[in-house]
Amino acid sequence: MARYDRAITVFSPDGHLFQVEYALEAVRKGNAAVGVRGTDTIVLGVEKKSTAKLQDSRSVRKIVNLDNHIALACAGLKADARVLINKARIECQSHRLTVEDPVTVEYITRYIAGLQQKYTQSGGVRPFGLSTLIVGFDPYTDKPALYQTDPSGTFSAWKANATGRNSNSIREFLEKNYKETSGQDTIKLAIRALLEVVESGGKNIEVAVMTKDHGLRQLEEAEIDAIVADIEAEKAAAEAAKKGPARET
Repeated sequence: MARYDRAITVFSPDGHLFQVEYALEAVRKGNAAVGVRGTDTIVLGVEKKSTAKLQDSRSVRKIVNLDNHIALACAGLKADARVLINKARIECQSHRLTVEDPVTVEYITRYIAGLQQKYTQSGGVRPFGLSTLIVGFDPYTDKPALYQTDPSGTFSAWKANATGRNSNSIREFLEKNYKETSGQDTIKLAIRALLEVVESGGKNIEVAVMTKDHGLRQLEEAEIDAIVADIEAEKAAAEAAKKGPARET
């Protein structure tokens, strides 16, 4: 194997590109990110590490706007993400300037996936060590959309998905619990999914909500804590209902 993982452009005899696989491993070790598409709302949630006491937590954002109607969350190397985000933002503005129309979610997803794929096929570079969740409302149909890209340049559309650390556990939870929701129910589902892998509750969760009329809005910590408290109360009530009323002796 050692001979085939030194160059990005060399396949191993069994068809592997090891540098791409190593980039996927970097994603799996990154913070968890989840996206849920509702009928009128799209929610992005990410696990965030606790910041140092003297650090300004507002300077560490893992959910960002690409355009007024498109947002992105990622798992993996944050420095790589910054480069990719800047390129995507420039493409969004260039498209507006050239075509005089905003980009569709699929268009910018194809652009980002194309960039990621390009860096798996050129000598002297390495793949982007991140996977992205891209959400937004189509400017022509007003329908919500959620896409995922990975370091190999593959992209696909989803109703709900997760990437990063323990993404398989979150995806299994979403497969069992996903249904078409709107508004607050969509936000609740995304936070419930994240709580499957985040132990310290709302303190280490970042959530952003996108709607057609109001664009992207980051939820305040107090709002997240209130939703987490609701979820915990619902869990406790469900557990109590399972046990049934206490029998009199």
